[in-house]
Amino acid sequence: MEKIAIITGASRGIGREIAKQLAKNNIKIIANYNQSEQEAIQLKQELEKENIIIDIIKADVSKREEAKKLVQFVLKKYKKVDILINNAGISEYKMFLEETDEDWKRVIHTNLYSAFIMSQEVLPNMIHLKDGCIINISSIWGMVGASLEVLYSISKAGLDGMTKALAKELGPSNIRVNSIAPGLINTDMNADLTKDELEQLKKETPLGKIGTPKDIAKCVEWLISDTFTTGQVISVNGGWVIT
Repeated sequence: MEKIAIITGASRGIGREIAKQLAKNNIKIIANYNQSEQEAIQLKQELEKENIIIDIIKADVSKREEAKKLVQFVLKKYKKVDILINNAGISEYKMFLEETDEDWKRVIHTNLYSAFIMSQEVLPNMIHLKDGCIINISSIWGMVGASLEVLYSISKAGLDGMTKALAKELGPSNIRVNSIAPGLINTDMNADLTKDELEQLKKETPLGKIGTPKDIAKCVEWLISDTFTTGQVISVNGGWVIT
């Protein structure tokens, strides 16, 4: 039976590659976006050329009502949700003493609260079916922290904490919950890095290269197929940080 997957923040970067990778593996994709409508349309059209049909749905998943409508749409159309990929996220690069309450609300709500909401909305169906897979896309900075990215680091560390706690709670219902914590990945989020900075980071990485969104998508694919891994934070970072 075809599996149904919701991917938040699926129009660009890592989320987009996850959508493409899973769609080519006979998984029905519901690709969520908030602001990047044109990119979402392009993703849909790109896959249609390969005779793959996906749903693209606009929703700000950091808002309960919009997240609820997204999940209700999926349940009405497909009767179930097998997979949730909590990928929606934004970065924040600022001195800690310059951070504002609005910065906190924007980063924490987008990166962490959205995963909380989406997980709550899909779980009644997963628990009823006694099956499910939730994958949270966190970050290496949630594991080790990053100077000038305190709010981002907090949000991703919280996501990993939620992963571990939820995995224990949902294990008896045969629902697996894991995090993937990417290292430096070649996406728009790192577009501000200069060529020299990128070269230096490559030198600091044992594998001598920067990751790609496909590296993360392949890890997602494995976690979906595996049946005995839960509560883990898997850092795909080329050996840049080894804990």
